[in-house]
This record gives sequence, structure tokens and C-alpha cells, in this order.
Amino acid sequence: MKNSKCRGEWAELQFMAKAAKFGLRILKPWGETARYDMVIDNGGRLVRVQIKSTMHFTSEGCYVCGVRPCKTSKPYRRGEFDFFAVYIIPEDVWYIIPAKIVVHGKRSGIRLYTSRPTGKYEAYREAWDLLR
Repeated sequence: MKNSKCRGEWAELQFMAKAAKFGLRILKPWGETARYDMVIDNGGRLVRVQIKSTMHFTSEGCYVCGVRPCKTSKPYRRGEFDFFAVYIIPEDVWYIIPAKIVVHGKRSGIRLYTSRPTGKYEAYREAWDLLR
């Protein structure tokens, strides 16, 4: 999928399917003006999720995932959503990362070293329980 818009929509579907598999109640905002893609309803507690995906593997042995909206939009700010859900497409792996860890400064992307068990974000690999 070379078209990033189509890949993003597909990643959202993958997120919904996996979240449903874990029994999470999923809400999809109408339109595209919200700064998050999905909401998980935990019986009164709403968790906002921004979904990203990547296939970009570098020569350093990591996947790079952008953590900013499109280039023409303002950067994300703290409080606009609660979690990033990052899908590593070639490995069929999700990272559920608290937004407060990623949204700060001028950071434009994160590096995910899926082959390193001690990588910075490995505690968030398949951490679906954080959405409960």
C-alpha cells in the first residue's frame, strides 16, 4: 500500500479487529477533525487512541514511525489523545504507547527495534491491557 491514506484506513481496520478480539468496546469518531482515530469505552472511561502504521525498516535495524499528523497540520499536543497504537505491518505487531511518552518537543518520529528485547518501547509491545 503505497498510498498513505489507504494504509492508514487499513491500519484502523486492523486495530478495530484486534481490539475487538480482546473484548474492547470501540468507538469511531465521525469525520476526520478529531486528533484521534478511535475511542475505547471502558464502561464510562473513554480512552482516545491515535493510530499509526509503518513499513519503513532502516539500515540501523529498526522501524521508523512518524508521530506527527500530516506535514500541513499542527503537531500533536499533550492532552489531545491518550495513546498511540503503532502497527508494524511487516511483523504484524502492535505497540500501545502512552501519548505522554511520545508527544513532546519537536519529535517527528520514533524508532522501534522489534528484535531487541530491551528496546525503549518494548514494554508497550502488544500492551492492549493499557487500554482497559
